[in-house]
Parts: sequence; structure tokens; C-alpha cells
Amino acid sequence: MQNNIYSVCQVNNYLKNMIVTDHFLSNVSVRGEISNCKYYPSGHIYFTLKDAESALSGVMFSGKRSSGLKFKLSEGMQVVVSGNLDVFVRDGKYQIYANKIEQEGIGNIYEQFEKLKNKLEEMGLFAPEYKQPIPKYNKVIGVVTASSGAAVRDIIDVSKRRNPGIQIILYPAVVQGEACPESVVAGIKALDAYGVDTIIVGRGGGSIEDLWGFNDERVAQAIFDCATPVISAVGHETDFTIADYVADLRAPTPSAAAELAVCDVKEHVLRLEGYKNRLDRDINKNLQLRKVLITRYKDKIEHLSPISKLNEKRNRLMHSGEKLNSLMNNKLIGKKHKLEILAGKLNGLSPLNKLGGGYAYVESKGRPIKSIGDVKVDDLVEIKLTDGSFEARVEKLS
Repeated sequence: MQNNIYSVCQVNNYLKNMIVTDHFLSNVSVRGEISNCKYYPSGHIYFTLKDAESALSGVMFSGKRSSGLKFKLSEGMQVVVSGNLDVFVRDGKYQIYANKIEQEGIGNIYEQFEKLKNKLEEMGLFAPEYKQPIPKYNKVIGVVTASSGAAVRDIIDVSKRRNPGIQIILYPAVVQGEACPESVVAGIKALDAYGVDTIIVGRGGGSIEDLWGFNDERVAQAIFDCATPVISAVGHETDFTIADYVADLRAPTPSAAAELAVCDVKEHVLRLEGYKNRLDRDINKNLQLRKVLITRYKDKIEHLSPISKLNEKRNRLMHSGEKLNSLMNNKLIGKKHKLEILAGKLNGLSPLNKLGGGYAYVESKGRPIKSIGDVKVDDLVEIKLTDGSFEARVEKLS
């Protein structure tokens, strides 16, 4: 039976003491390639230093950055990290606490990336003229990613929230390791042949090694040859892969890819309602204007129409007729008055009036007798009175 039993903390503290008291480990410089580099809001930088056979965790606290780091760390950099090794007792993890980091050269992985990137760029796979526009109103989207994980869940959740009627076809691909390129290529070709509207190719975040399958020339060629528009959504916003450069559109995250591929139905409905309201206002405004113009044209037509001119002529003729009648009546009244005066005068000179006063009118053979010499004895004469006439014979002249 073992007598000495220690706690985990005791063991970790013992190892910490051994490392701290080792003069060699208190000031050591280590060469390696930067991987899993993360800058935190606090100013601390956490990273992994690796070579072909092993890896070592590292951290540079914000207080050391101003004097110990003159450039921005990025994936694949070949650097020399100087500092001391220590044990983080809580996690039982040892790491190098960097006091100074110097850039020695570009790491092998990054060198491969740049070499392939330059090659494909020279071949024209990144040229803007080959980029296809992403359809605005996709009905069916294809997704090439792992069947489980945050990426596919995010794509489905965002897509269904924006458009509950969207159809999503998933090709469950291997998105990490040696099998990744062939699996992703197969997924792209399968969904392209199926006839989806847009294809999303990607995965969640990870180290440069985790994402390396998307830096494969086969994947790049498959995306370039794809007749269906392709959105690349590999890793986080700061991660860039060859797939991002050759795709028709790059999304910073899988969630963002879903937003780019799927139309927001609610927003679209609101936009359509806005267009409808604006169209209604424009139509009503146009109708009011047309009504005013129609009224104006109607008045103008009525003014210029033959009927209007005939009515105007009728009115003028009527007024002229009334005026003429008035003038004629006035003329007739004047003439009538004058006639009455002349008639009065004529009446005063009328033989009939004379006859009425006891005079008679005498004629012989149709001629009036004005002198005694106009008759002789035995002539017949006609004597006319007011109430008749009679004949007489002349018996004596005196």
C-alpha cells in the first residue's frame, strides 16, 4: 500500500517549482511556426509554437508587447520566441511566457498557401469577370459542410428565420483532414448537378491546419468550374482560404453566408408594402391631375365645339331678333301715330264728311259735276249721299 498520496495541485506546484528553478528554462529562445494565434481585448496574445514534430503553448502579456513585439503575429509566421517556461497550476499546463518575439521567416504552411494563391491568381481563377452574381431570391440553397456542428446549425437557423419556406439541401462533407478536399469537391459537383440556386461551402472556425482542406487546388478548381454561384464561408472573419478567393462571394462566417444567400421575407414584404403605398399615392396624385386636365379640356372642347358656337349664334340671333322687333315696334308705333295724324287730316278733307254735313256728290257719266256748264237739260245725273245714291234728270238750268 502506497503511503505518499498527493493532490493534483501539489503535483503541479512541484513541477512548477522544478521548471522555475531550472536556470536553462528561465531564459530560453525557441524557434517555431505560429499557429492558433488569438489577440484578446485585454491585450494578451495566446498562440501555439510548433514544428514538424511537436507543439508548445505560448502567451505574451500586454505589458511585454510594446518592447518585445514590433509586428503583428499571424498564422504561419516562422518566429523565435524568447522568454521563460512556467506551469499554469490550475490547468496543469506548461507554456512559454514570451518577453520577446522576432520574425525569422514565413513558415512552411504559409509558404505553401502563398505559392498556391499566386499560381491560381495567374491562372485567372480569382478574376472578377468570372464571378457570378448571387441570386437575390433563392428558393433552394445547397450547403457543403459537416452534418453536425455549429456551422450547419447557424446556416439552418438564420435561413429559416429569414425565409421559413427556403429549401436547404445538405451534402454532409468531411471538412477537416486529408479526406476534406475530395469530400468537398464531391459535394460541390453533386449540388451543382442537382440544380440548387446557390451553394454555400464552408465550416466553422479552427486553426490553419483545421482549415487547410479549403486551401487545396482541387477545391479551388471545383468552385471555379461550378455553374451554380458559390458562397465561401470558411472559419471566422479573420480567416482567409483559397476557397474564399475563388468563390463568387466570400462570407466572413457561415451565419453571414446564410444572410447573403437567403432573402429576408419580412423585410421584402415591408419593402413591397412601401412600394405599394408609394404607387397608390402616385396613382391618386396622377388621377387628380388627370381629372383637373379632363375638366379643363372638357371646358375647352365645349367652348370650341360647333354646338357651343351654334348656341352662341342662336343667342346672338335671338338678341338681334328681339332688338329688331323692338326697333320695328317702335317704328310702327311712330308710323301709326303719324298715320293717325294724317288720317285725321284726311278725314277732315274727306268728301264723306262733307256729305255727312248735308252735302251731296253729283256726277254724270262717271265724272264729277263741278260747274253748271258740265250738264244740260234732260241729262241724267247721279247724286250720292252718305247713306246711298239716286238718279235725277235736269229739268232746268239757272
